[in-house]
Amino acid sequence: MFAKLKLTAAALALAATGGIAQAQQTFITIGTGGVTGVYYPTGGAICRLVNKDRKDHGIRCSVESTGGSVYNTRTIREGELDFGVVQSDVQSAAIEGVRAFENDEPYGDLRAVFSVHPEPMHVMVRADAGINSVMDMKGKRVNIGNPGSGTRVLANVLMDAAGVSPDDFALAAELKSSEQSAALCDGKLDAAIWAAGLPNGSSMEATSTCDIKLLDLTSSGTDKVLAANKAYAAATIPGGLYPGNPDDVASWGPKATFVTDASTPDEVVYALVKGVFENFDDFKKLHPAFGRLTEEQMIKDGLSAPLHPGAAKYYAERGWM
Repeated sequence: MFAKLKLTAAALALAATGGIAQAQQTFITIGTGGVTGVYYPTGGAICRLVNKDRKDHGIRCSVESTGGSVYNTRTIREGELDFGVVQSDVQSAAIEGVRAFENDEPYGDLRAVFSVHPEPMHVMVRADAGINSVMDMKGKRVNIGNPGSGTRVLANVLMDAAGVSPDDFALAAELKSSEQSAALCDGKLDAAIWAAGLPNGSSMEATSTCDIKLLDLTSSGTDKVLAANKAYAAATIPGGLYPGNPDDVASWGPKATFVTDASTPDEVVYALVKGVFENFDDFKKLHPAFGRLTEEQMIKDGLSAPLHPGAAKYYAERGWM
């Protein structure tokens, strides 16, 4: 409860002083994902811009590497994280209390702040594994992602659409993103299911180190997935983005979104979004996955939770809503 208790103290300080500028050292923590994915640098980019003006608003931002979307959502709910990067489908599932949250109460206090980059599925397979579709993974050694990660949720959707299950694999590994590339190149895995922004370190590491191809998902139930899941969209991994993969790869996936709890003070959320959007050109330069982002997309795409009032206030002031 440490991070949320600090926010509660900050809220009291704000009430006493009448503004966030006088609040001293409000600490916020952003939950991200594995260090080789895009969530971790996303959190770092946001913190960098928030901390840039900490003398004005009194907020000090830090980043925590975590198990990913599901973990971040639950930990925000428990008050141990203040913000988190979460897949758009995980955001909607938490609100409804379904899929990974079917044993949880619906999370009615989850609040959206903005969305970030698209996250196409990267299904990485060894070139010598004889895998040309997800159905070909039967009898193979496949990493389906660590429990608590958004990738694991997507892996389940992918497998269901293709008519396969972990029981069909010779090995259903649960490695973190930071471990899967080495396992592929060491011959311990035949394939790895992975979702992340473009480009991402795990896929770059694997394709740069050994003969790995990205699987085109056209024939692996993509139409079925998109028809059944409004949180996902078709995506393309550009040819030449990763070594050894010269052609465009058809894929699909969610968007990364940035969320918090309803109890997070409005002034804190306002200061955070102001830090990002008033330095937007700088933000887009902090990672290649951000290069094509627009303000219009970020304040509405993939956001199934209600906007936090602190974010909505800033967007209204800018005339965006």
